[in-house]
Amino acid sequence: MSVAFRRESDEEHLEPRFELPIPTGPNLVTARGLALLARRVADLEARLAAGSDEERKAVARDLRYWRTRSMTATLAPPPPADEIAFGSRVRVRVKGEAREIEIVGDDEAEPATGRIAFSSPLARALMGAMAGEHVAFGDGVEVIEIVVPPSK
Repeated sequence: MSVAFRRESDEEHLEPRFELPIPTGPNLVTARGLALLARRVADLEARLAAGSDEERKAVARDLRYWRTRSMTATLAPPPPADEIAFGSRVRVRVKGEAREIEIVGDDEAEPATGRIAFSSPLARALMGAMAGEHVAFGDGVEVIEIVVPPSK
C-alpha cells in the first residue's frame, strides 16, 4: 500500500490548538478579580489532575493562560470617590435607559452583568469624568452620576 493512504494517528488531522492570546497592556484587577483568578487556577488544576489524556491537553493550555494572568495581575488602587476610574461603579443612561456598570479588569468583565473592561471604548470614555458630568459616547450615552465606589 502506498504511504499516501496510511494514517499514522488520528491527531495529525486535527486542527491545531493555539495558545490563548494574552491581552496587551497592564493586567489590572479588582480584589474580586484577584480572587476569581485564584479560583479559576485552582479549578483548572483540579480538572488537570482528574482529567483524561485528551482533556488534559485542553486544560493544560487554559491553565497556562490563567497562571500567566494570575502572576501578572496588579491589584488596582481604590477609585477616587469623586471621579470615574478603574473599579468605579457608575450609573449611565443608554438610549434613555439607566443602568449601572462597574469598570473592571479584562478577565473579570461580564457585560451582561454590568461589568465592563477598563480597556473597552465605553470605559475609556467614562474614566476621568466627575459625578454629574455628561460624557458623549456613540448613540447618546451620558454619565448621570457615580453611584458608589466598590468596597475595598
